[in-house]
Amino acid sequence: MVSRRNVMKAGATAGAAALVTTTAAAAARGSTPPATPAHGAHTGHGGTAHVAAAAAPFTVRMPTPPVQQPIASVGNTDFYVVSTRKAQAEILPGTRTEVLTYDGLFPGPTFRVKTGRLAVIAHSNHLDMPTAVHVHGGQTPSSSDGFPTDVLDPGRSRIYSYPNKQRAATLWYHDHAHHMEAEHVFRGLAGFFLIDDPAQADLRLPSGNYDVPIMLRDARFADDASLVFEHDDFQFRNTILANGKPQPYFQVAARKYRLRFVNASNLRTFTLRLGNDAEVTQIASDGGLLAGPTPIRSWSLTPGERIEIVVDFGAFPVGSQVFLDDAVAGPVLRFDVNRTATDTSRVPDRLSTIPALPAATKERAFTLNLNPATGQFLINGQQFDADRVDTEIKRNTTEVWTVTNGDTLFGIPHNFHPHLVQFRVLSRNGQPPAPGEAGLKDTISVGPGETVRLQATFGPYLGRYVYHCHMIDHSASGMMAQMKIVP
Repeated sequence: MVSRRNVMKAGATAGAAALVTTTAAAAARGSTPPATPAHGAHTGHGGTAHVAAAAAPFTVRMPTPPVQQPIASVGNTDFYVVSTRKAQAEILPGTRTEVLTYDGLFPGPTFRVKTGRLAVIAHSNHLDMPTAVHVHGGQTPSSSDGFPTDVLDPGRSRIYSYPNKQRAATLWYHDHAHHMEAEHVFRGLAGFFLIDDPAQADLRLPSGNYDVPIMLRDARFADDASLVFEHDDFQFRNTILANGKPQPYFQVAARKYRLRFVNASNLRTFTLRLGNDAEVTQIASDGGLLAGPTPIRSWSLTPGERIEIVVDFGAFPVGSQVFLDDAVAGPVLRFDVNRTATDTSRVPDRLSTIPALPAATKERAFTLNLNPATGQFLINGQQFDADRVDTEIKRNTTEVWTVTNGDTLFGIPHNFHPHLVQFRVLSRNGQPPAPGEAGLKDTISVGPGETVRLQATFGPYLGRYVYHCHMIDHSASGMMAQMKIVP
């Protein structure tokens, strides 16, 4: 029904959208020694650049990325502007490193949105190469999903729309321009995209300053502190960064914290533990809250995976130093318990209701492997071709996918990430999923010779999307395929 109120609301929305587009267009016109390999047993590429000396550990404070604020909010829509550009960042203390950034930040600003509320983001590209923005884990219309060949050219702007009609979850966004995504993400094009649900406030999980996103990744530096990118270089990316800083410290109060981890590495798997095998509580995986809390003493994240844990630093005396250790890299972050604080938060026995599994109407099988003769990474024997539809799926149907890592000869790990959907893990090597994988996921590890079975319902949007290995040096080399969601 057309009413004066609806016309005024539509006009205000259009005006705000025009403001976003105009602002973005104006911005676009302006100028703005090696550790044990963490990737696998196959040989990486050498190079002529030297590895920069590591910074002294725990001399730099870990920052938390600033939250991007909307330039306008109209009705149920928030409007944002962000630019992609080069910047100089102090990563190694006392040096400057050229990085690729969103809004000049390394890592990029955090978008904190609400479930069911539309976020409209105008991106302008100040780089001299195309980009494609993908919200990893987002249920997004295909026009805004960041299809690898649907790029934003240098000097141009475009609108990405995110309905956020999904569960609250820790997502992240990064570049996805094909053949360039691995280097772009390595050089800095990544940030958090957090979906909040106000209905979860009753859970009384730690919030505000006690809800901390932590982006972990590795890097390689030359002697002049410049980033050294070489494709498939898993051997020499040995400087570990937490929120863009090498082996930082972070001051905490003696109370509970909600820590959100994302592995933003190209190839490295992190296997983490806190302190002297301290027990922590996993509350969420990629797709949001688990059904109930799960006590754990270590956790692994392949590239692209996320986990949320609650740590009670009240278990440590004020003055304690608590280390976050990786199984290969050693200490990556130090928590300094430096004060007391009132704590009214909790971890309830019941966190969420995981949606029931509907009946599947189709099964498919996918094999991930390297062709040793060509050095190409493949899915079902084929490299990615944007002009070829590999999998056609009817909208809102449910399928079971069996994904196998066929790289047993060289022992190469992979993982698997379909766009558009969250999935349930049915089994790993014929066994039920571990409690931490029993919630909703969008990225799953598949070790050499392993097989995982996944179930997903594909929708609600039509169009083309990709699925790929999220060890993104592999997907940049072709380990990616196209699915088309049809009526």
